[in-house]
Amino acid sequence: MEIVMTDDTHSIRSGGLTATIKAHGAEMCSLKSDAGLEFVWQAAPAWPRHAPLLFPIVGRLANDELRHRGKTYRMTQHGFARDSRFTWAERGESRCVLVLEDSETTRALYPFAFRLTATYAIDDAGLDLSLTIANTGKETLPASLGGHPAFNWPLEPGVSKEDYALTFANAESSPVRRLDGGLLRAATEPSPVSGTVLPLSESLFVDDAIIFDRIDSNSVLYAAGPSASSGPWLKMSWRGFRELGVWSKPSGAPFLCIEPWRGYASPAGFDGAFSDKPGLMHIAAGAEERLSFRIEVASS
Repeated sequence: MEIVMTDDTHSIRSGGLTATIKAHGAEMCSLKSDAGLEFVWQAAPAWPRHAPLLFPIVGRLANDELRHRGKTYRMTQHGFARDSRFTWAERGESRCVLVLEDSETTRALYPFAFRLTATYAIDDAGLDLSLTIANTGKETLPASLGGHPAFNWPLEPGVSKEDYALTFANAESSPVRRLDGGLLRAATEPSPVSGTVLPLSESLFVDDAIIFDRIDSNSVLYAAGPSASSGPWLKMSWRGFRELGVWSKPSGAPFLCIEPWRGYASPAGFDGAFSDKPGLMHIAAGAEERLSFRIEVASS
């Protein structure tokens, strides 16, 4: 298969897999097998995105306001990276690199110097995304970072959504968090995971995302049933991320988001400066943070 390259998109390929990345948001918009199986949600009207990157916040701030050194900046849900055009730094057959740096536009929203680098690399079994945040300024950089990839649910026609489950690497018995108006509820809820298995259903998402803020696993299998013995399956694993969000729309939209996060929405009632918000990284001047996740897939 010929590599597709335009100024707006780039495809990388290995073995029987091809991934396509957009300059807009450095967003993966396709992960497809040679057999024709598309794993990534194709941004239909129910949710018009594929796999946005969340930076410099994950979730929402109260009143969409970021306060720093006595000034207030408007910062909408999940930040601006997902709606920013990244610059191509490298474009190869099996790897590409995109970069977003602070500018007059970003500093009007977020008064900090930074460089965010997204490196996609594909092999015969899956796709790796490595994310690096560099503090290019002179003061500490407060930031969050997250992935928000949406996968088709079900992965193949004719299979019930309720046949699918998430199977975690470890038991996930810790309470989970939920949202009210986009902000983190103070109260926790019992984990919906039974041992390592979370049976999937649309009703899970009536209260928005399930937030694992004390996740014990660093990987999860998404498949029809608790094993990958038959049918397409997908495994997400992560490094450096400390929370995980799982989300879909309860209205019947056929996608499931499995979201490694470093950070989360503001707790309801939090009214402090942005740098005091719980869940942030605090990156020293001249330093950087590296986080990554991997998506392994099989068509059958």
